[in-house]
Amino acid sequence: MGVQHAGPAPASGVKLVRALVREARPKQWVKNFLVLTAPLAAGRINESAVLSASGIAFAAFCLAAAAVYYANDALDVEADRMHPKKRHRPIAAGLIPIPLAWGMVVVLSVAALGVALAANPATAAVIAVYLAMHLSYSAWFKHILVLDLALVAGGFLLRAMIGGVAAGIGLSQWFLLTTAFGSLFMVAGKRHSEMILMGEAAATTRKSLAAYSESYLRFVWQMAAGLTILTYALWAFNLSQHTSGVNWHEISIVPWSFLFLRYAMFVDAGSAGEPEDVLLGDRVIMAIAAIWLACFALGVFYAS
Repeated sequence: MGVQHAGPAPASGVKLVRALVREARPKQWVKNFLVLTAPLAAGRINESAVLSASGIAFAAFCLAAAAVYYANDALDVEADRMHPKKRHRPIAAGLIPIPLAWGMVVVLSVAALGVALAANPATAAVIAVYLAMHLSYSAWFKHILVLDLALVAGGFLLRAMIGGVAAGIGLSQWFLLTTAFGSLFMVAGKRHSEMILMGEAAATTRKSLAAYSESYLRFVWQMAAGLTILTYALWAFNLSQHTSGVNWHEISIVPWSFLFLRYAMFVDAGSAGEPEDVLLGDRVIMAIAAIWLACFALGVFYAS
């Protein structure tokens, strides 16, 4: 009889605390800065009350996202152990027991809703919708084609919406459309990169990739990129109608378009599996983003 080796022992003490923090994926909380987009677009990001409400929304989303990460990894533990990168996650690596992981899901979800209520009930409602969408996604809907893309993209959209909801700022249809299509671009690009990275083994870590084809995902992210640029351009032209000085909003269309051209290089090469690594790790993207932000901010605050 062969010798059976036990799996890795759960962490304890300081190692367990570190594992719990790492499982919450603080590196990915950079996505939650999307809560500032609505206040920025409305020209109210410099108001202390708006910043306070946005800070509450940011904290609530960090807690809610952490709850979703715990649930997703607890459900996908076996598949993650076959992934070259995901197998190092604390739950997949056996550092966090599954019962403790589910306990963290409950604690983080309740904490997220409690923090959101400090802003207003509508903010808590957005967090509740996010939790319902993504917990059901992790449990069931991640294997339903197209719906899986829509639900993940919806998470980015809710991040962008909640800053306005928390601060009582109205959200324009162009803002929502641009954010929605931009979110779909990021999600489809992530899936496309996963398929290229994993090759034939992609379906073992994400079952939906067995039904998607590389050409279909390429079509989705290319279509979404085009629509994001189009809706942003229409939004910029709409905003410029109210100005008589330099049309900074219209000028911002140029760096906005080049952002997508640059990011698409990583998607096409299959290296956009972790969007935050691309956005924060590529100096060219950061430089273009800074130029776009400057143009947009000038359009919001200094156009006459």
